[in-house]
Amino acid sequence: MSTLHKVQWPSMFAGLQGMTWADFPREISAGITLAALIIPLNIGYAQVAGLPPVFGLYAGILPLAVYALFTSSRHVVGSPDAPISAILGALLIGYAPIGDPQRVQYALVLAVMCGLLFFVFWFFRLAFLANFLSRAVLAGFITGLGIEVLTNQVRRILGAAHIEGSGLAAIAEQLHGAMATSVDTTGYFVELIALLASIPHANLYSVAIGLGAFAIVRFMKTVAPKAPAALIALILTTVVVAAFGLDQKGVKVLGPMPSGLPSLTIPNVPLSYTLGLLPGAMAVVGITLCEALLLVRSCSRKHNTKADGNQVLFAYGMTSLVSGFTGSLVSGPSASRTAAMDAAGSRTQLSSLVAAATVALVMIFFTNELAYLPTAALAGVVASAVLKLIEVEELRELWQMRRSEFWIAAVCTLGVLVLGPLRAVILAFLLATIDLLRRASSPRTWVLREAPDGSHFIPEETDPAPDTSGIIFYRFGASLYFANAALFEEEVEKLVDRVVTPVKWLVLDFQAVNDMDTTGAETLHQVLEWLKGRGVSVSISSANPSISALLAHYHCLERIGENRLYPTNRHAMAAFRQETGQATPNDVAK
Repeated sequence: MSTLHKVQWPSMFAGLQGMTWADFPREISAGITLAALIIPLNIGYAQVAGLPPVFGLYAGILPLAVYALFTSSRHVVGSPDAPISAILGALLIGYAPIGDPQRVQYALVLAVMCGLLFFVFWFFRLAFLANFLSRAVLAGFITGLGIEVLTNQVRRILGAAHIEGSGLAAIAEQLHGAMATSVDTTGYFVELIALLASIPHANLYSVAIGLGAFAIVRFMKTVAPKAPAALIALILTTVVVAAFGLDQKGVKVLGPMPSGLPSLTIPNVPLSYTLGLLPGAMAVVGITLCEALLLVRSCSRKHNTKADGNQVLFAYGMTSLVSGFTGSLVSGPSASRTAAMDAAGSRTQLSSLVAAATVALVMIFFTNELAYLPTAALAGVVASAVLKLIEVEELRELWQMRRSEFWIAAVCTLGVLVLGPLRAVILAFLLATIDLLRRASSPRTWVLREAPDGSHFIPEETDPAPDTSGIIFYRFGASLYFANAALFEEEVEKLVDRVVTPVKWLVLDFQAVNDMDTTGAETLHQVLEWLKGRGVSVSISSANPSISALLAHYHCLERIGENRLYPTNRHAMAAFRQETGQATPNDVAK
């Protein structure tokens, strides 16, 4: 059967299953709440990416609705979020500065490329690749993005009109040129120097507005967690700015925005530049894939529902294409808005459809009011939202549980800050692969000792006291392949050479061996030849059927003998005693 016929074509409305008429009032209320969250945060994330505010608002209309219609998850909200926005901002700065109209075109092309990549992942059912990004890598990467976004928002809160003439500013400008040439990014430490240079030039009104919005959001989350804290903060700060004329005193506002619904937009970027955007698109897709599937699984377990991970990828593919052709910010999984909808009682994607309709009404009738939103307040709202990305508790837990994974997370965090998100993605995958190979190349191994009563075997380290029984049980704790075959050979030779009493039998306990590659098979042949030269008979116990088949396929059974395969170690011990005439523990006890 061809691959095309194996494709499971997605069905629409899977995210609406289980909905009843009685659920409508609750879903509509939750949808309005979601719109109140989307409007301020989407504007803020558009600014994080260095794109016009309307990009974020448009993402809350058609892309949100398309995701709700095609996803198989009833609970996960598809919307722009900090990690993806930070990656976009880091990528686009290498192609066009903020304010350049061409930057918008690159963002649209990137969205289309993300959509096509999502379709490739869906078509070949590659959702399982999310399992290869470890907890440590993801925690470190997201923490680095959170620190970078938070630093940028603090600069917006300061509202410094200029930093020319400052010694730090000159240093920042020089470093900017050097780092932009070498790593295609402004670099976090350049941003940090620019932040320090901005402090003497800070606008105190802007600082008060930004910190006020931040404080309102944090306070509301404590006393009224279900309230739309971000919207309340923006309304209050906007009223303050308008009442006291703070926009005339240096407090920046969004300014005029186009009203109405998004229209069809065809991205216009030269093909050579389009191909250059591919690594960035892969980074966006990779992070979205991992975060989305983890969030989908978490919600499915919590609510005892089922969701097809591959159909979720198809939904993100459709969403990204719609974003690219409607001038919208790329969407991803939003854990904060998903949690808010769960707290509001939403159990289907109807709330997302209601939110999309609400944002559409705002874009038709209320864009004039949005023009007075202070950017410092938006920065305060985003700063509050990204605090959860700086996973201090997660890093502390990794430090306590497994130091090697903590250092991987720390390197990923520094990689984001020093190299930028795109190179940090590559670094993260390399670190995860190296850590996997490191652990796989040094699996745990044991020598098994028979209990005094003969009822079971006790695992011990491979350097115990010398054995005088003439039989050794050796358990290898992983699949036998190229990365650990040398360890297998080395330990077997050490076990046989070390004992005082000559070894007659060596029993290889293959309980933990689930696979064997050609290098492992070649090493096993060499070990068998070496043992034969020393008069040692080899048996295998506890091998599953697939390993038994591989042993036959690699011609290992021809040298061991099919009669030397035993279902358990007790069977192997019984055969050894029968062959050598040794007494059993029960006979000795008598």
